[in-house]
Amino acid sequence: MPDIMLLHPEDAARWLPQLIGLLQDAVDSGPSVGFLAPLSDGQPRQYWTKVFAQVGERTRIVLAAVHSGAIVGSVQLDLASMPNALHRAEVQKLLVLRPWRRQGTGQELMTAVEHAARKAARQLLVLDTRLGDAAERLYSRMGYRRVGVIPKFASNSAGGLDATVIFYRDLSS
Repeated sequence: MPDIMLLHPEDAARWLPQLIGLLQDAVDSGPSVGFLAPLSDGQPRQYWTKVFAQVGERTRIVLAAVHSGAIVGSVQLDLASMPNALHRAEVQKLLVLRPWRRQGTGQELMTAVEHAARKAARQLLVLDTRLGDAAERLYSRMGYRRVGVIPKFASNSAGGLDATVIFYRDLSS
């Protein structure tokens, strides 16, 4: 299994090319991660630059799965900042390179992000995924509770609209 590491703002220069490749692999292989194929040249770099800025602001946590010096997966935790929401966070962008999928890397990243949430005093996690994606099964297996489905939530690369499934997990119990 890969090692799971917490990324810091100063890690951006080292890991940015691999994170760009990870995002491109995800978009090219179909999971709904907020982007549409084909990605423009600058989109992944702009995205990850913004993410590292949020890490520096302490509003986002990024974990990476690293094997033999290469990033094979990542996941993010967006920390809610409103006074009435300081107990919760949103899990975002669980990305795993195609060769590493279905080998436990996604589950390891999710376990690590839950640990990071607890360390950040967050007890409620929310997330969403496209209806029918492999991530939906992973989240259910890991104890996330399905809240419901929103139809026509996100555009897809084929020009259609996909439904999303909303999940939550209470880490305090």
